[in-house]
Amino acid sequence: MNVFTQKLSYGDGKDITIETGKLARQAHGSVVVSQGKLKLLATIVSNKDARDGVDFLPMSVDYQEKFAAGGRIPGGFLRREGRLSNAEILVCRIVDRTLRPLFPSDYHSETQVMIQLISADSEVMPDALVGLAASAALTITDIPFEGPVSALRVGRINGEWLINPYASQMADSDVDLMVAGTAADINMVEGEMNGISEKEMVEALKFAHTHIKNDCAAQLALCDQMGGRKTPREYNHETNSDELKKQVMDATYQKYYDAAKTPSVKEERAEKFKAIDNEYVDSLPEDTDDTKMTMIKRYLGKSKKEAVRNMMLDNKQRLDGRALNEVRQIWTEVDYLPSVHGSALFTRGETQSLTSVTLGSKLDQQMIDNYQEKSFSKFMLHYNFPSFSVGEARPNRGPGRREIGHGNLAERGLKRMIPDDFPYTLRIVSDILESNGSSSMATVCAGSMAMMDAGIQVKAGVSGIAMGMVADDKGRYAILSDILGDEDHLGDMDFKVVGNEDGIYACQMDMKVDGLSYDVLEEALMQAKEGRMHILNEMEKTISKPNKGLKDHAPQIEVMTIPKDKIGAVIGSGGKVIQEIQQETDAIVTIEEDGDFGIVEISGVGSGPIEAAKEWILGIITDPEVGTEYVGKIKSIVDFGAFVEILPGKEGLLHISEISWERLESMADVFEEGEEVKVKLIEFDERNGKLRLSRKVLLEKPEGYVERPPRERRDNNRNGGDRRGGRDNRGRDNRGRNNRK
Repeated sequence: MNVFTQKLSYGDGKDITIETGKLARQAHGSVVVSQGKLKLLATIVSNKDARDGVDFLPMSVDYQEKFAAGGRIPGGFLRREGRLSNAEILVCRIVDRTLRPLFPSDYHSETQVMIQLISADSEVMPDALVGLAASAALTITDIPFEGPVSALRVGRINGEWLINPYASQMADSDVDLMVAGTAADINMVEGEMNGISEKEMVEALKFAHTHIKNDCAAQLALCDQMGGRKTPREYNHETNSDELKKQVMDATYQKYYDAAKTPSVKEERAEKFKAIDNEYVDSLPEDTDDTKMTMIKRYLGKSKKEAVRNMMLDNKQRLDGRALNEVRQIWTEVDYLPSVHGSALFTRGETQSLTSVTLGSKLDQQMIDNYQEKSFSKFMLHYNFPSFSVGEARPNRGPGRREIGHGNLAERGLKRMIPDDFPYTLRIVSDILESNGSSSMATVCAGSMAMMDAGIQVKAGVSGIAMGMVADDKGRYAILSDILGDEDHLGDMDFKVVGNEDGIYACQMDMKVDGLSYDVLEEALMQAKEGRMHILNEMEKTISKPNKGLKDHAPQIEVMTIPKDKIGAVIGSGGKVIQEIQQETDAIVTIEEDGDFGIVEISGVGSGPIEAAKEWILGIITDPEVGTEYVGKIKSIVDFGAFVEILPGKEGLLHISEISWERLESMADVFEEGEEVKVKLIEFDERNGKLRLSRKVLLEKPEGYVERPPRERRDNNRNGGDRRGGRDNRGRDNRGRNNRK
């Protein structure tokens, strides 16, 4: 067994080892990346031949966090890892976006990238190492790959930039940025931050790139240990003809150019381009074979792409006639959905998002179960992209990786706007009703407005914009604000930025071209700022600040504290008391221990349920005071008196002798269960919680009344108690009834 290892360090004890030759040796490439106790296993397999009819790279990326890595057993009936979680899917997307641009465009073999967390470290965040692991596994193979590449995390604490901060450090970091690239260029950026400037963003990227270069050098050093990097395998997945390509370009380029130069909407433009395609195909001989037809279709696409890009570079004009920095027409509306807690409709050009806000209690939190622990999230943003939004008919299979990724980006852009003391669980749902570019940024805009409409006192409004770019080999480039779908598909950059005048709060960038300078990147960021401020100003014409209060049909929440030793009484045995409170008041009650106190959260629609539940809880935690008068409720009637609830969950005995100054021979027809009666507490035994009540002391004593001598009581030690004590044995004393659950 030949095992090779290569070490690298980020400083501060962050020593990393890349190892190959020990695990998964039948994979085309496999490495184990280790830091502390953390171990990631990355494997690569790529078939030798391409499937028939495939004209793209069919690469799948799967990242899975094994529960065993953290010493946990999965939940669920099967007790094994199931489908990938949203967090795992987001890591898959980071790896895919990092690797995919570095494969040759004509490489079409089925390729599988798998990364598994096989040992966890509570302080080492695995997503910061998966890009390094995947690239290292690829670099040691003969698979054609223009790497190495690496992806890492950038944080900032007290103005100091950090590479791959520990998990415990991230709470103090105002930046959480994933950056990927080769030794020469940055090709992927994604993250959130607390309102940093454009110049600070460029600083972060430069800082990250320095360490990315070291990661790439370490991977090449590992190859050197193994005898040098392998010669890329030979493949022939595309048949090409320079002569045929020239024929197609000569026949169609100018037509595509002229069509692109004439401003048009999405559907009209698609029809014009399709007509050019059909015209050329119809001109071909009927006996044109399939191989030649495949090449022609490919060259038609290349001709269109080159024509559109050159048109924009030549004329500084967009496909829809806009200037390079011009944002499409915007119209907005709030409170469009009267039954939801907040809503907004945001339309920009041919992209439209209908977004709703729903407020819930702590019970509505999303549980997140991973290899470390079960945790809960109070903020959810769900992004839906139905096929009708692009004029297509497809089965609805639920959210895919794209939907999860777009939703996560919008969530990152909005969550820092939520007040720090916001007590609600918040769900935002964005339904994309039309799409022609940048639907995730439309979600940000609609989400910001919907929260204001809901009366959430957000820190500030935010908007989002998608930037693009086209460039040629002559050094010409054009930065595009608010890109269309076609401009995204045909361009070299997709750069989404969320923010306001205070700075950037979230971003995502994918590069399709090498050699983007930091000066051009900063120019794109400044143009993005101009665009997002324009969009924000348009949004503010509809709603500029949050509504003063929540809507009448939205749930209200009140938080109260109770002594720690009273938590059990409020919950009750098996939760019976708290369940009764909720059933009787229509409020939702949750209790959470916090130091020496219990934090009680009461939610309900309108103030009535909340006040009723609050009064009930106050009654439970309040100790009765001797001499205090109460209006109680008859809970049960027995031969020797009645049990009266004077406070929620607290009952006392109103003895037959304490009901009236007149002697009562029986309890027949004296009271009815549920009847209210005014009583006074005359005795409270703190040892056992027994309460003695009197009604007669509140009544006027009859003239000439003679007090009878008290009857001699039985020995409590002999039979376990007096008459009230006898009820103790049946679980009906005050303490027992306080804890009826």
